[in-house]
Amino acid sequence: MTKDEVTRARISDRIDQCRDGYYVTGTDFLDSHEQSIAMSEARSAGGVRVFMYGGYDDAERRMMICIPADLELSDEDAADGLAEVLRITKPAASRELSHRDYLGSMLALGIDRRLTGDILVREDGADIVIMPEIAQFLMREFSSVGRVEIKTEIIGIKDLMIPEARFEMISGSISSPRLDSVISAAFRIPRAKAAEAVRSGLVSVDHVECLKPDARVAEGMSLVLRGKGKAVLEETGETSRKGRTRIRIKRFI
Repeated sequence: MTKDEVTRARISDRIDQCRDGYYVTGTDFLDSHEQSIAMSEARSAGGVRVFMYGGYDDAERRMMICIPADLELSDEDAADGLAEVLRITKPAASRELSHRDYLGSMLALGIDRRLTGDILVREDGADIVIMPEIAQFLMREFSSVGRVEIKTEIIGIKDLMIPEARFEMISGSISSPRLDSVISAAFRIPRAKAAEAVRSGLVSVDHVECLKPDARVAEGMSLVLRGKGKAVLEETGETSRKGRTRIRIKRFI
């Protein structure tokens, strides 16, 4: 089986368990490509309703939660207990640690990436969204990131600390509000490279992978280019006499 077929089977199994067993089920954490597969599977499944959950509104890695269609249960209650937060604190005098540092150290312990959600880095440490089943293992074994000793604790998802976003505003004009054009402007790469990134599955729109370079982008849509970051199309303005559309983009840094 291909990787996508394995993912599809895993997601389909969760849907079947929810419908046939009449209880709430959840997948592990999915990236944008896997989320697209999940939503495709959900659209053809009867008897369940689903939503994506990553612990906070703008989460990139999210699990699909399935609820029996006629079960009166809020999304918040359905998600209760399906994720926790590993809070990491590092010494004030230690070197700066990046997302890559935290992820690499966790993977070195043998942790499957599917069991961890977003890693939210702060100056004094990080909050990592995790599946409850790895909480005690991480508390016991995760004691350093690189050569930096850390302290860990498990907290509830409601206490997740979301760092204040830093961003820059980008103003310019594009030939049309196509996805490849907006990605090109947001991340300052040639349009041909932007189009190739879209076709290669590196771009998601509102948390869902999009493979069409000519897909239309509307105001307020969130765009992620894997390896480059996240941006939001804040505003589209008037079209110039040369047929170019003025835009304003918020790019997170």
